[in-house]
Amino acid sequence: EAMIPEYIERFRYLEEVKKDENKIMYVDYILDWLERKKNKVQQSTWEGYETYAKCHIIPYFEPLHLEICDVTPKHIVDYFESRLVCGRRDHKPGGLGHEAIKKHKTVLNMVFDDALIAELINRNPVEHVPLPKKDDIETRERVFLNVEEANAMLEAFRGHELQALVYTTLYYGLRRSEVLGLKWDAVDFECETLKIQHTVVKNRSVVAKDTTKSAASRRTYPLLPEVKELLLRLKAQQQDNRLLFGSEYEESAYIFVWPDGHLYRPDYITRSFKKVLAYHGLPDMRFHDIRHS
Repeated sequence: EAMIPEYIERFRYLEEVKKDENKIMYVDYILDWLERKKNKVQQSTWEGYETYAKCHIIPYFEPLHLEICDVTPKHIVDYFESRLVCGRRDHKPGGLGHEAIKKHKTVLNMVFDDALIAELINRNPVEHVPLPKKDDIETRERVFLNVEEANAMLEAFRGHELQALVYTTLYYGLRRSEVLGLKWDAVDFECETLKIQHTVVKNRSVVAKDTTKSAASRRTYPLLPEVKELLLRLKAQQQDNRLLFGSEYEESAYIFVWPDGHLYRPDYITRSFKKVLAYHGLPDMRFHDIRHS
């Protein structure tokens, strides 16, 4: 039977590496795995893999000069410990959080599973290595706003360009990617419904997707009167901005955009949210904590 091209390519690669399997360096195998993963997963997912590999895993393992068959569970344990102590890329004190290290383990596990299938190793050294306990990691508690705190936050954003975005996020418990992915066709002002069906995410690049985090994330909400009023006001403001900016206006279907129509970058939302909180003397919290409330 004819083989699918990608499997032919994979077969040829495996035949080559098996000729000299005892000299395959671990970091070289990671780079090869990354290249083969490209275009086979969503762009934002692949960029995440690349960041974990090139900014963390490879810089740690490269000085060890390990062949892939020489990596042991102890090496993986030591790697996790190193990320706990000095894993931050901005060189600030402290290490990575539990969720970040969990993502690193996922990439490590996939690479060794790939090598296991290729019969380059006899076991996956990551498989039975537990993640560091959350108690061992300096983590931030989730923030859950009560009614008074939520109203104080909304008051801080009154008149701010992100007022409608923050209000919508709070009332519906949306993820950042979901609120940025809201388009006008997701709002039915007559039937008074709001659909979550599109997302905007970022690793290195900003990617818009007609998908949500999971199938359950695709959902329809009633359009609350307060939100309806804010969105109608925003829609009218965008029409005024079209006239103001003329040909310089960037047409798009998105609800939450800059006055000139350009889409907000996800990281801008996070930074601006924290600045407003700090300016008004409110407790520090992540944008995602709005969802918890």
